[in-house]
Amino acid sequence: MAGIADVARAAGVSKATASRALTGSGYVSEATRERVLGIAASLGYVASTAAVSLATGRSQNIGVVMPYVSRWFFAEVLEGIQDSLLRHGYDLTLYDARPGTEGRRRVFEDFLARKRFDGLIAVGLEPSDNELERLVAIGCPLVSVVGQNGRTSVVALDDEHAARRATEHLVELGHTSIAFLGGGGPHWAHVDHVRMLGYEATMTDAGLRPSHIMSAVTMPGGYAAAVDLLGDSRRRPTAIVGACDEVAIGAIIAARRLGLPVPSALSVVGIDNHEYAEMFSLTTLEQSPHAQGSQAAELLLRRLREPGAPIEHVRLQATLIVRNSTAPPQGVPSVAVGAGAAPSA
Repeated sequence: MAGIADVARAAGVSKATASRALTGSGYVSEATRERVLGIAASLGYVASTAAVSLATGRSQNIGVVMPYVSRWFFAEVLEGIQDSLLRHGYDLTLYDARPGTEGRRRVFEDFLARKRFDGLIAVGLEPSDNELERLVAIGCPLVSVVGQNGRTSVVALDDEHAARRATEHLVELGHTSIAFLGGGGPHWAHVDHVRMLGYEATMTDAGLRPSHIMSAVTMPGGYAAAVDLLGDSRRRPTAIVGACDEVAIGAIIAARRLGLPVPSALSVVGIDNHEYAEMFSLTTLEQSPHAQGSQAAELLLRRLREPGAPIEHVRLQATLIVRNSTAPPQGVPSVAVGAGAAPSA
């Protein structure tokens, strides 16, 4: 098995430089770091975790805290984080902090306090009861994925912009009765609230009346709320903005089961570009959670290399993807360029 001396010799650098490149401690140019990492991988070099910890005072482990593990967005973010950490030789410890559970309390009051990691990535947390302060007080580098605060580096989608674009698309098609579906309740996520505010602002700007229909931010939640909404012809809208793609897909399924063709009787827009979006031909605002996770990991590792680096806020813009779930309402001409009656789904 290759040792660090073999890696250094093949890369044409000293053992000390090779060690800094492999452990992330001390300054090494990015070109040298990439060359050493590439050669180490080709030689099959594996650093001893214990040796690295002794040499650097670090565990080579990053803690990741998120409220849900099984949901698409969080799974994609986690995969992006893991891909970047593995590429740089770091381990990952995952903490599942579901809202309102005893497990979440223990994560914040017990496990995180043990400091078994060099840095922390908080994904989609809705800090309450001073949870953000607890994370900051741990004293290690911290990066957030989703969220708005001035105390940590953040990688997040511009959720208000995404909801505005989704709503504007429907307004441009000629819709005037547009409902926002999703969110609300005791565990209303900040991101869903911000998306609703973007929807409401766009509706107000267009001189239209906003309508928020509460539901769990899941496919079954969107389905159940949409069945109740669409089943009442007196309050049935001609279009729906889903708080996320899963809610929007639930609405499409509900419409189909009620005999309402999409998009001729109901247009639906989501936000995310979920892996199921293409299957349901869903018009949506695309984001890349995998890329957000990867960017968060890179930000954190940069802060480990440069402890004095300033806090960074990366705000991403979603891209509108038009599929067959949206069209002008029946009998209403659209001002949207290229818009026309789409085939019913």
